[in-house]
Amino acid sequence: MTYEPRRVRFLERDGRLKHYGIAARGDAPRPELAAATRRAAEAVVPDGAYGFTIAHDASAAGLGLVYWWAEENEVHVRHFAAPLGDPGALEPYEHTGMACVWELEVIDFERRAWLDDVLKRGDEAAYLERALEPAEL
Repeated sequence: MTYEPRRVRFLERDGRLKHYGIAARGDAPRPELAAATRRAAEAVVPDGAYGFTIAHDASAAGLGLVYWWAEENEVHVRHFAAPLGDPGALEPYEHTGMACVWELEVIDFERRAWLDDVLKRGDEAAYLERALEPAEL
């Protein structure tokens, strides 16, 4: 397997959800994938929950990963996938994988932000304002 860097970046905040993108090619995931990931989040994240998404334009498929915080300190997830040639066609995807190394960068950042801002200080607004800086990993 040959290593190729990927770009990880914050895309936007929408209410209580933060949206991130990862791209195997280019600077950001294709807009169709990012939009489909936001729609998937609207369908599965419980009302009032805080969370984040990752639109991962990977080398073999489009992935929409939707995470939300529950029971104060638990992160929940739903996975979606689309064919590489049709990134807006996300469908639920069941598998045993947790995340890839690039997705873990976002998950780790969000875990630390939730711990510091919400659990330690009770400041949800600070959590929503904090976002991962763009990186090439």
